Amino acid sequence: MEWLGYLAAVLIGVSLGLIGSGGSILTVPVLVYLFHIDPLLATTYSLCIVGVSSIAGVISRLRQRLLDFKVILIFGAPSILGVFIARKYILSAIPANFSIGSDTIISKDSFIMLFFASLMLVSALSMILGKSKKEIDVEKAEYGPSLAFVGLLEGLVTGIVGAGGGFLIIPALVLLGKLSMKKAIASSLFIITIKSLVGFGGDLLHVNVDWKFLSIIIVLATLGIITGNYLNKTIDGAKLKKGFGWFVLFMSLVIILEQVFG
Repeated sequence: MEWLGYLAAVLIGVSLGLIGSGGSILTVPVLVYLFHIDPLLATTYSLCIVGVSSIAGVISRLRQRLLDFKVILIFGAPSILGVFIARKYILSAIPANFSIGSDTIISKDSFIMLFFASLMLVSALSMILGKSKKEIDVEKAEYGPSLAFVGLLEGLVTGIVGAGGGFLIIPALVLLGKLSMKKAIASSLFIITIKSLVGFGGDLLHVNVDWKFLSIIIVLATLGIITGNYLNKTIDGAKLKKGFGWFVLFMSLVIILEQVFG
């Protein structure tokens, strides 16, 4: 099954490079189910994989002058704070086992996977049902306080599950920041890179890392992002996004069924 995991690492990068989101939401399930890594450790590895591999995408967008650094600061700084709070305080506050209702006991690992699957489900539906919007050449960016507040919430959520959060960041930058899709994707990749590396850096204080394994996955995901950046010029991203959404939907349902009935 490991060869499937290595292939999935490449596809994770391709998705990030092509549509700026989606790939990171699969990183934890790939690590848990194909490489049999503990869910909590998988969230740590995911932050590193997504953060480092996304650098290639950031460099490409930087050369195209697509980054909006004011939006990145207003949204990204609270997002980084949210990741820090989630990794340092919220995750450690979750007990190893806790009860839901009178007779249902759930473990911390199961809670993380179910929470992750719920985010996957929301992400999948947004990709499948979301209407394609025509790209605009000129947009009037807005930098309101709502961007900062949503950034904090996004950081808290994705900090718990170790995802990059592009599936939450991009809609926020488009709807609240009034950025074009291309600039939203570019700025999202930059935010994902910084906050993922900050979250991973904090985890290094109390986690033993298999650097050899992690390096292999990072290289494969980076190759995927470079490929995705190239394909972005030739493939209809809207169609691919819907197809990927169906795949994420399937994976989320598998995880939910496995955790409930497994």
